[in-house]
Amino acid sequence: MDSPLLSTHGAVPADPPDAQVAAHYGEPSAEQRALATGAAVVDRGNRGVVRVAGADRLRFLHSLMSQHLERMAPYTPTEALLLSPNGHVEHHLALVDDGEAVWAHVEPGTAAGLAEFLDRMRFMMRVEVTDETASYAVVTLSGVEPPEDALVTTDGLIVPRETLDRDWHARLAGLWAYEALRIAAHRPRFGLDTDHRTIPHEAGWIDVAVHLDKGCYRGQETVARVQNLGRPPRRLVFLHLDGSVDHLPAHGDPIEFGGRTVGFVGSAARHYELGPIALGMVKRNVPVEETLLAGGVAATQEVIVSPDTGSTVKIDLRRR
Repeated sequence: MDSPLLSTHGAVPADPPDAQVAAHYGEPSAEQRALATGAAVVDRGNRGVVRVAGADRLRFLHSLMSQHLERMAPYTPTEALLLSPNGHVEHHLALVDDGEAVWAHVEPGTAAGLAEFLDRMRFMMRVEVTDETASYAVVTLSGVEPPEDALVTTDGLIVPRETLDRDWHARLAGLWAYEALRIAAHRPRFGLDTDHRTIPHEAGWIDVAVHLDKGCYRGQETVARVQNLGRPPRRLVFLHLDGSVDHLPAHGDPIEFGGRTVGFVGSAARHYELGPIALGMVKRNVPVEETLLAGGVAATQEVIVSPDTGSTVKIDLRRR
């Protein structure tokens, strides 16, 4: 459903998969600066929201997810992955428990599928899974205190959808602002910076969404093998794009080196300080010091995931 904030004067819809929220409200650069250094709110109401209630909810989610959730304290946000049996990422979740239920938000259009899968897996456990996307929405808020009815996650607030058009005491900023800051912070977005073959190590999610000492869960063998032996097939990379080119590479454009395709472009944006930037997924053995072509645009690399990542290598996922 379209966000009520799309009716705000100057609002321009974003491109799919974010067409239900605003890309900007007429001043993209000013909005980005406000989000980075002032008071701003970003409508991310197109994201899906799933609620898992019941006495067994933590044990249930712990058995399926990559994160240690069995003793998750109320109002302590975390992140988790749902993996395929072969270790490929199927969902990236931002989670928080309110003492009665675990709330998670996920990529647009994926909540119904996630809720259906979880409901199939509960068997005799005391859990109730519901897709709450029609009633709750996600926003990113900076520079002001969250409202009392908000659930704080590692990546935004979950609020009642009917309150999206409240007075946030902050400037409205579009998704372009959020995406530029996300890319600059080296934070991949599932489905844009990943594909159906992505494993956790490639995207740098090991430090934030995987607990390496917990018990069994789907895909654990792949995680353990790469963690112990290192050298995943691909690696996430931050790209400084040639600022003299008047366009950004598109999602899915090839990344080339030496005349060969070595990866794909994920997200790209214009940052208010860094200029044009992007995230990409490239083959592990691409030399880290070499200039690449991203959708035909020259790009220098900044390492996020080391080519030798594993148990002894630190992943520089989050910039300070």
